[in-house]
Amino acid sequence: MADNWLFLGISAATVVEAFLYILPAYVTIVAAAIFGGGKPIDLGKTFFDGRRVLGDGKTFRGFFAGLAAGLCCGAALGNTALGLFLSLGALVGDIIAAFFKRRIGLERGAPAPGLDQLDFLAGALLLGCFVQPPTIDTVFITVVITPLLHLTVNLLGHLLGLKAVPW
Repeated sequence: MADNWLFLGISAATVVEAFLYILPAYVTIVAAAIFGGGKPIDLGKTFFDGRRVLGDGKTFRGFFAGLAAGLCCGAALGNTALGLFLSLGALVGDIIAAFFKRRIGLERGAPAPGLDQLDFLAGALLLGCFVQPPTIDTVFITVVITPLLHLTVNLLGHLLGLKAVPW
């Protein structure tokens, strides 16, 4: 039983496989945040409700930096096509979540528990299906570990002065 993760019959090797599968999406989101800035994708436009379409947090530089980083990660892992699709999915999922956050009146940086941690993951897993569908174990593992990793990375970024808020 010691070789099973959380006593659910999932081996450590399966956890590692799941992590490596989704790693290009993780790299994409981190790189987009680190290298973002500049011209926003929504070009400052507002939707019919008067709120920004996406906001200043979604930029062309962040999008392309994230895409490049995720693509490089996928290539390093030996599956460039999967890296590309996971990266695109992660970015599109994050953009869609930003759109909905603006529609419900949440400003940039406002917490949206669940949505903030799983938006990019949902997009990545969905588009990843076109190249290499994830196993059920991979979906389960990534849904469990992603919020924990997301919160840990954000807290670390806040403690290091790289993020204004710890979420």
